[in-house]
Amino acid sequence: MLDEIKLVSCYRTGNQRDDSEELEEWLPNINEGKTKGRRQRGTVEMAERKKVTKRVAKPKEPKPKEPKPKAERKPRAARVSKAKKAKTKTEQQTEDAVLPKPESQQHVTVKEERLSINLSSHNAAVPGDVPHECPSSSQHFPKVKKEEPDDSFTFDEPAQKKQKTTNSAQGRPIKLKLSNSCVEDLQMNWDPIQVLAEKTGVEQWVCANIAKLFQEENTVPFMVRYRKELINHMDADAVRDVQLTLEELRSVAKKSKSVSQTLKKEGVLTSELEMALKNCTTAGDIDHVYAPYKKGSKLSKARRAKELGLEPVALALLQAPQTLDLHSSIQPNTKGLSTLDEVTTGVQEILTDMIAKDKETLTHQPQQGNQKSKPKDIAKFSLYTDFTCDVQRIQHYQMLAINRGENLKILTVKVNIPDWVKNDFCRWCINVRWRPQGFAQPELMTILKNAIEDSYRRFILPFLSRGYRTKLTTSAEKESIAMFVRNLRQRLLMCPVRGRVIMGVDPGFHHGCKIAILSPTSQILHTDVADVACPAKHKEAENLNLIFFPHSCQTIVIGNGKACRETEAFFTDLIKQRFFKPLDVSYCITDEAGASIYSVSPEAVKEMPDMDPNLRSAVSIGRRVQDPLAELIKIDPKHIGIGTYQHDVSQSLLRAALDGVVQECVSFVGVDINICSETLMRHIAGLNAGRARSIMEWKEKNGPFLNREQLKLVKGLGPKSFQQCAGFIRINPETVRRTFDSSASIDSGGNEGLKVPLKQTAEKKKVKGSGSASNKFNPLDQTCIHPESYSIALRFLSQIGGSLDQMGSAVLRQSIESSVKSRGLDVLAKSLDTTPETLQLIVDGLTQPPGFDIRQDFEQADFKREIVSMNDLHDGMVLTGRVTNTALFGAFVDIGVGRSGLIPKRFITPDKLPVDQRRRSLALGPGERVEVRVMNVDLHRNRITLDLIRVLR
Repeated sequence: MLDEIKLVSCYRTGNQRDDSEELEEWLPNINEGKTKGRRQRGTVEMAERKKVTKRVAKPKEPKPKEPKPKAERKPRAARVSKAKKAKTKTEQQTEDAVLPKPESQQHVTVKEERLSINLSSHNAAVPGDVPHECPSSSQHFPKVKKEEPDDSFTFDEPAQKKQKTTNSAQGRPIKLKLSNSCVEDLQMNWDPIQVLAEKTGVEQWVCANIAKLFQEENTVPFMVRYRKELINHMDADAVRDVQLTLEELRSVAKKSKSVSQTLKKEGVLTSELEMALKNCTTAGDIDHVYAPYKKGSKLSKARRAKELGLEPVALALLQAPQTLDLHSSIQPNTKGLSTLDEVTTGVQEILTDMIAKDKETLTHQPQQGNQKSKPKDIAKFSLYTDFTCDVQRIQHYQMLAINRGENLKILTVKVNIPDWVKNDFCRWCINVRWRPQGFAQPELMTILKNAIEDSYRRFILPFLSRGYRTKLTTSAEKESIAMFVRNLRQRLLMCPVRGRVIMGVDPGFHHGCKIAILSPTSQILHTDVADVACPAKHKEAENLNLIFFPHSCQTIVIGNGKACRETEAFFTDLIKQRFFKPLDVSYCITDEAGASIYSVSPEAVKEMPDMDPNLRSAVSIGRRVQDPLAELIKIDPKHIGIGTYQHDVSQSLLRAALDGVVQECVSFVGVDINICSETLMRHIAGLNAGRARSIMEWKEKNGPFLNREQLKLVKGLGPKSFQQCAGFIRINPETVRRTFDSSASIDSGGNEGLKVPLKQTAEKKKVKGSGSASNKFNPLDQTCIHPESYSIALRFLSQIGGSLDQMGSAVLRQSIESSVKSRGLDVLAKSLDTTPETLQLIVDGLTQPPGFDIRQDFEQADFKREIVSMNDLHDGMVLTGRVTNTALFGAFVDIGVGRSGLIPKRFITPDKLPVDQRRRSLALGPGERVEVRVMNVDLHRNRITLDLIRVLR
């Protein structure tokens, strides 16, 4: 059925105002700050994912008598029996609280015809298509562009699935003891863990564990690294999605309680109404239940009719029509009951209200929802003039673009539902759901028929239209945010370029090129300004020579902003002329997005107080190659130049997702607590701005940290914060040695002694809770092993005959590998009374060399010595490049010609990808090296179209 519901868009005409109630019903609410619950994107997003994940299985078997049996209208999940009589009371209540599910409905109501959503122009609409009439997709709308099924960017399976994401064995159910406050505080008629599992597609025992872990204030990085067995090896994105869904369920429960209190104050709360509110699992459900009782509601006619005492009459029409006499309800002196017509109208309004609020009636229908957006240039939306597309085939980026045009009042968007849906709905209501339980006179059947048609026209149809728009929008937003998260993660985890003196160059015409020379440790050695566009370039070159040789600089990093091409050509000419001989100079181009914003930020002013903001940009550009993570976390992720449509998605969801991935990257890489900045420190799991400031103050007062235990001495860092952050903090002995004295050495039990600062020995420091903090260095503090597992690590070393001073050595690695191979990881873990996951982490920490960085397996910046232009390209040429950004419609690749080429998503097919990337909806990400073929070069529009050949590893 979904294939025939179409979305139709066109240019908005000046006289098209919201001049009717029905038009207001299906137009999206563009006041984002005044959303009504139906636009709680996250909840609908999770429901959408759940439905997509579970709709594969068990096709419905049509019954011979009823083409649309109501028993099959509301399947909860593919693995649950569809027979209505087999459902438990709890399952039925949960099911009743869920809004209609289009994906499920297509298995039930699908016919030879198909539903589709059309985006149609008002200019193209036929004269009869007015707001007071039912929209019909049977009317002709010009189809300019049709999306083919194979355009879908998801491959064989849905993009976001909440299964385990590693190659580890399937986790065994390990259930934590759930406290009452974790589950029962919602006070709803459904089980939060069961609903959470259904919405996310995650096993119930995993959902229960995650809920418990979050209740205990555990962070996502801590859970993913140190509690793998409890979350079934899920990755950080999957855990965050479960967290988001759990928070939305709590907000639904809170909203339900608030609405109940409001209705109670108004004196209209009944036990049935309270039960309906407690059955709701989405904010949209609550809005629909509450809508008739809002002030100024369109259903106030039904409420007035009930106040006149006509509700028993309406119920009698359904339950005992043979005994009903409408004339007995006439009261000549009472307004609303004075004539038979008034009584008939009142009964019809009550029936209309009942039909519109009935869950089974709503579930019989297809459904999706409403949305929002932003930009302005009318020409940008020419593609979406008279645009028509099936809802199942519309692409995410198209949906966001259409929403943007609509919010700017450039486009008008409409969901078109075919006429046969109305006919089927009315026939089903009269013959099945609302069939009178006895013989009804023709005039009574007329009242019922009119009520059903009125309910469909005024409430059901707008409800379905809003539902389709909401689902399309939330799905597009989810995919856009997922792309942002993935792009940001790969940008932050770019391999750092260590051990080089680097020249950062911020290109420019009017103010010249800003230059900053940075030491291998990112210290600023020299700053200058060079005008590479001036006629006397040789003078500038001589000045550069004076800069390069004293600092032995052989690496140039050029920002990709204005004048980048000219600056690149300038340095390329000098390199070809061997001007810097004997230095072997090379250069790379890096993305400078956000550098200008950072250069005038309070953080930059604090770090480089006496420096010109333009020179700060050059410093930032150079440091982005030396240590991308440490530099880019200083900038708002939205300004780094990743993703698309960042202004058209939920800003709260985007901010939470980006902050989460920054914390994940910083924590997993690990931070040397004695040299990292306060900005970097506040992104460690378990820390925040206040705790990071307290740590910096402690270091200023007491000197560097000698071990992780000393973190417990920091004010404001309690046991839970220590548990969350300790495993991600490193104590590097070399850093401590440089801080004091080059002659100092380390005391690691039997090793040499480290000079302890007088500040730390002057008085006895007590750890919160018990004992004193040791001043001895612990070699395990420079690994990923958590302090809670130190005793296990020492027992393991004792078993294999190793010692701490052998950490990272080939001898210890060989000993550990032979022990694991001979006895097996599970057996060893059992002998040590721990889990295989914890033991594996200990093995990794003991065998990794000192200073190990997980980013060394990621891509590094590409350095080159010559330049290529677009004029050198021709169709069919095979090149290598690096992905710079990905969008919902394709991937941009830098092939070294000064202009990124685009690989359209139709060329990113599963057979061209590594096996581990074939199930990802956003198959390529920034930093990945690819081999491409030039398909088209458009010099006039500066566009390059590429075809993906393979991903280089």
